[in-house]
Amino acid sequence: MKVVALVSGGKDSCYAMMKCIQYGHQIVALANLLPTDDSVDELDSYMYQTVGHQIIAFPYLQLWHQKLSYQKTAGDEVEDMFILLNEVKKQIPSVTAVSSGAIASDYQRLRVESVCSRLGLVSLAYLWKQDQSLLLQEMITNSIMAITVKVAAMGLDPSKHLGKEIAFLKPYLHKLKDLYGINVCGEGGEYETLTFDCPLFRNARIVLDEFQVVLHSSDSIAPVGVLHPLKFHLERKASNSLSGNDKTNDLCSENISSVSEVLGENPKECKSLGAPVPEVSDLIEVSRHRLHISKTEKDNTFSMCCWLQDPSGPSAGLQEDLKLILGQIELQLEGCGLGWEHVLYIHLYISDMDQFTQANETYVRFITQDKCPFGVPSRSTIELPLIQASLGRAYVEILAANDQSKQVLHVQSISCWAPSCIGPYSQATLHKEILHMAGQLGLDPPTMTICDGGSTAELEQALQNSEAIAECFKCSISTSAIFFVVYCSTNIPLDERPKLHDKLDTFVNQLKLSHLGKDSKSNVLDPIFLYILVPDLPKRALVEIKPILYVLDTAETPEETPSELCSVVARSSFSFQPVEWHGSCIQKCVIHGKICAVVLSITSEVAMKVCSDSLKADWSNGNHQKSLTESQMKRIARFCIYRLDKTVIENGFSWNDTMILRLYVPQNIHIPLETISSLFEDAFKELDQMNGGAKIGVKPIFNLVPVLGAGRSAACTEDIITCELFARKS
Repeated sequence: MKVVALVSGGKDSCYAMMKCIQYGHQIVALANLLPTDDSVDELDSYMYQTVGHQIIAFPYLQLWHQKLSYQKTAGDEVEDMFILLNEVKKQIPSVTAVSSGAIASDYQRLRVESVCSRLGLVSLAYLWKQDQSLLLQEMITNSIMAITVKVAAMGLDPSKHLGKEIAFLKPYLHKLKDLYGINVCGEGGEYETLTFDCPLFRNARIVLDEFQVVLHSSDSIAPVGVLHPLKFHLERKASNSLSGNDKTNDLCSENISSVSEVLGENPKECKSLGAPVPEVSDLIEVSRHRLHISKTEKDNTFSMCCWLQDPSGPSAGLQEDLKLILGQIELQLEGCGLGWEHVLYIHLYISDMDQFTQANETYVRFITQDKCPFGVPSRSTIELPLIQASLGRAYVEILAANDQSKQVLHVQSISCWAPSCIGPYSQATLHKEILHMAGQLGLDPPTMTICDGGSTAELEQALQNSEAIAECFKCSISTSAIFFVVYCSTNIPLDERPKLHDKLDTFVNQLKLSHLGKDSKSNVLDPIFLYILVPDLPKRALVEIKPILYVLDTAETPEETPSELCSVVARSSFSFQPVEWHGSCIQKCVIHGKICAVVLSITSEVAMKVCSDSLKADWSNGNHQKSLTESQMKRIARFCIYRLDKTVIENGFSWNDTMILRLYVPQNIHIPLETISSLFEDAFKELDQMNGGAKIGVKPIFNLVPVLGAGRSAACTEDIITCELFARKS
């Protein structure tokens, strides 16, 4: 990409530019914000470094450079950056990205991302979330010669430590880290730097001839002082050429050499690029009879699903289908007194991954950051055999809550940390101790490309990305995972599929060992593994993983775990009697008094036992699902409800605690989904009549998800039906 780099003159912004070039981008412009009064060393700003600004222009004159005098606005100081970058776009329309040196400051990163979003630019923050000790050493190793121009931390003395090179101070900074917990890269404002030489400076280095130490605060514990440059010059380097393997020699092929000063009032806000969404009521009037809704009945957190029954005539296309579905969900939310800001998670299922761009265009017209001031929902996008299942071309499931207690992680900057979420969806959403993580692909974060090496390499990278996200919530996928749902593309060769679970198991166990001895806020959970076979995934990925984690809220007083569960009321059982093998088809993860997660797998063997002799003769030739009759599926549906009911009740939960209930149905079952839906609805009604335990509303409480296959491993995704239940106590 063509990049404009935000430069303060410090080590971080310079090294961020070097990383941009390392990853194949081209720096075509530099942008810097300066105080109006040149004699002022520092302005009170959480966003910008201004100490040493008098020197900044010198080494960059062979590059296009922007200078902006501060124009105070009634609102946020970020508007100054907006003015500057808006002018950059006018002068260099080819610019598509912005580089910044943010390492740990959400305040800075979020504001840069906000400006980039408004201007249609991509934020590049290659230092984000990097280990500061390693990062400081990288800068020194990569020949960044920077001196301190401000100190403001316990243990740093202006008279001793101003004007010193970072290489010289490194051991002392690590000592202060051990003593007082300072950030060794100065991210907490402990110190600021000015770069006098680095590989980016092609022709000359800066030499400081005279300077003055200005004491801003004589605090005896943490005095604050700045270095004010009085005299400096450029010293020409012996050779203009850099080593052949150093890309920094080709900073700007256009070789623009100009300095522009940008002054003026804040321009009018850029208009949203998306077209207005048509009136929802108008949308729903069209094809109302085709819309199908399901919804769980939990009062405070519920899932809702909407799809279109296949019309008798030709479809209007994916975008029109998705528009109708999102419009209907919006209406349903409004009926509950809610909006998109209450949505925690969205599953976006489409019929053709080749149309992902068109689907996203429609999606972003409904779900926007303006509508979600507390954070946009996390999301996973999967291709499913929707048309084959007579469900149209789009299918959406949401998880919503009636409160605003969610915490959202939404990093839009491309970095080395984890894949960015440039669009209106977040890496993860934490709500009432449950962390819902967006579907993770095997993307290399700095390049945002699928890693090489096949499905196992992609899975390992996706797990690394998941762990990076989990660490932001002070947990780990190895100790806190409730679920690992792994979507597998049919493009994975058959001989690779058995290796996937081994890779997942090995990765998690090795990670678990690395956490031994560390303070753990919760016991290590025994997670559920579910593999779903699908036609395709975004970016033609082979694997997508969706972890769900339990994150203990330390602010709450932990509840005492009862030594025994309360007595279980005897339940009617659809004539099924408990048998030892019943437990073999269940995976569960229970956090007593809080969470009950269950996956019930109906394999061919289980189905034969459930339907007894009626299937043994039919399946003696190995036809399996192909010969299932409606009456046999009716018995299987009742067994599923019986077994789920028994598991939920035995662990102290009820159907009213259910947030999510999905039924994964393989395409080759050859029983219409509408029929299967009716059979399960009937089973729930019977359960309710027998026990009053299943709260049945007007809509079904389960979501039917058509897939190519599902199972406990990627090597065996031949379940006849798979039930996924997630319940949580209020």
